[in-house]
Amino acid sequence: MQGTTRMDRELWDAGEIVGGLVPVGSVFAFLAEHRGELFDDGFIADLFSSKTGRPSLPADLVGSVLVLQGLYDLSDGQTAEALKFDIRWKVACGRSLTQMSFDPSTLVYWRKRIAKSDRPDRVFDKVAEVIAATGILRGRRKRCVDSTVFDDAVATQDTVTQLVAAMRRVARTVAGAGEVIAAVCTLDYSSVGKPDIDWDDPAAKQALVSDLVNDALAVLEQLTGPDAPESDQAAADALGLLALVVGQDVEPAEGSDGTDGRWVIARKVAPDRVISTVDPQARHTRKSRSNRKDGYRGHLATEPDTGLITDCEMTMTTGEANTDAAVGVKMANRDRFHNADGDTADASDGDVVVSTETAVSTDVDTEDIEYTGTAVSTADFGAEDADTADGLEIYGDSAYGSGEARDAYRAAGHDTVIKPKPLASAVPGGFNLDDFIIDEQTDTVTCPAGNTRPMSQARTVTFGRLCAGCPLRERCTTAKTGRSMTIHEHEGLLRAARAQAKTPRFKRDYPTRSNVERTVAHVATQNGRRVKLRHIGAAKNNAWLHTRCAALNLRTLLKRGLTRVNGAWAIA
Repeated sequence: MQGTTRMDRELWDAGEIVGGLVPVGSVFAFLAEHRGELFDDGFIADLFSSKTGRPSLPADLVGSVLVLQGLYDLSDGQTAEALKFDIRWKVACGRSLTQMSFDPSTLVYWRKRIAKSDRPDRVFDKVAEVIAATGILRGRRKRCVDSTVFDDAVATQDTVTQLVAAMRRVARTVAGAGEVIAAVCTLDYSSVGKPDIDWDDPAAKQALVSDLVNDALAVLEQLTGPDAPESDQAAADALGLLALVVGQDVEPAEGSDGTDGRWVIARKVAPDRVISTVDPQARHTRKSRSNRKDGYRGHLATEPDTGLITDCEMTMTTGEANTDAAVGVKMANRDRFHNADGDTADASDGDVVVSTETAVSTDVDTEDIEYTGTAVSTADFGAEDADTADGLEIYGDSAYGSGEARDAYRAAGHDTVIKPKPLASAVPGGFNLDDFIIDEQTDTVTCPAGNTRPMSQARTVTFGRLCAGCPLRERCTTAKTGRSMTIHEHEGLLRAARAQAKTPRFKRDYPTRSNVERTVAHVATQNGRRVKLRHIGAAKNNAWLHTRCAALNLRTLLKRGLTRVNGAWAIA
């Protein structure tokens, strides 16, 4: 029987019979010819270290299917069907025309094994090896960074739904929780759906919220108190989620301090609100004031001339570690294609340079930015002026230009062409922070009128009564107590960035950043529709993003002439 199957595969080999139908230069044609070199046995060898264990599918088939699934954004079911019915897939994966597919759950199995391994992004890494081998990025220092929000795979839940779901999760997960819930709770959590009340009656809804909160607090007291048994990780996560949900959306009713058991849904939204107990890492976020979205944030770093994605990461949309600025620095510092052999270009005329030697001036009409303190090198005013050409040139919008990020880029030897955030004036058309002279050596700030005040330890400055009779007051502040401000720790770098943005070089170079927007669109859309995530949690969605970016990189390489010459990858 086994010999018959092999003979059938050889007789009806899709590549031999209909391989000519697959477009030359397509990912399908490339995989048909080179999948064995790209995804050799080493691609999955570490997943089966046991002598008795063996892969259920060959390495070249696993790699090829993952690439094609990522490239076309297919579900597991759609992927299994494509391998069964689509001739292009059969040719690409070395299948016979009569060969059946695998069960969709097989892909879940492979993703889990890969996720638990030391190389969770191995598809991206494999394509990255090809990129490095071709040398296409050699000497290319520019990196454009941007992010976009991907819709999550779950429905946003209201407060009542979350409280009920979190309680039921505790009942399923925590040992002995069912008995505790039955003993201390007012409501019945064994039935499906929301409690049956008159939802048009405000008093009934408030009573339900109070019962839910009181039940949750009672259960938490029993299961997390000093006499509670030690919980495993799953139980601890379930109890932690219940505590988080019960604390994020409710507040004591009017006239109550919470001790009388009266609770209402809070009128404000918690800044890090869990929006679904099905996916506790999904969050609310905003791309703009009018555009609120739910989901995860996908970050990309690209090389603008080739369009190749040099790094990517899917994160939660909240948290300091997940901001554009923080992730941008992380991607720059781990860039695997960085070439440190570039030459340093000479500085050109006409660029503004801010240094510790800047003289202090009280001329209120000057447009010069004056700052005495943190030294600012010419690297802050254009990549070609950098003293250290070993680093990268980072292009980004203002979200990537925090003081902390600029300091981290500078410390790592990277140059920045990042748009600064505009300064607001306390009075329309009046003075802004750049009109004040800051001296870090003496910890003082001098206003446009020439008055000098000390900075506090918290870096705040108050001019107070000095503003009372100041002839420039109307151009400076409307506050009755006078002008006050807080000076950023990295104000020197922020001022240098604002000065850099006024130079001809910056205005010429900054449009390079727009290249990343096209790549982001390729990643975030498929066949004209916005991609919607299919997985739960940041880790699984991060793995999806890496695979999709790998597939898109492979397609980009093919458009640029990727080939194999004498056993080595090359660009024709």
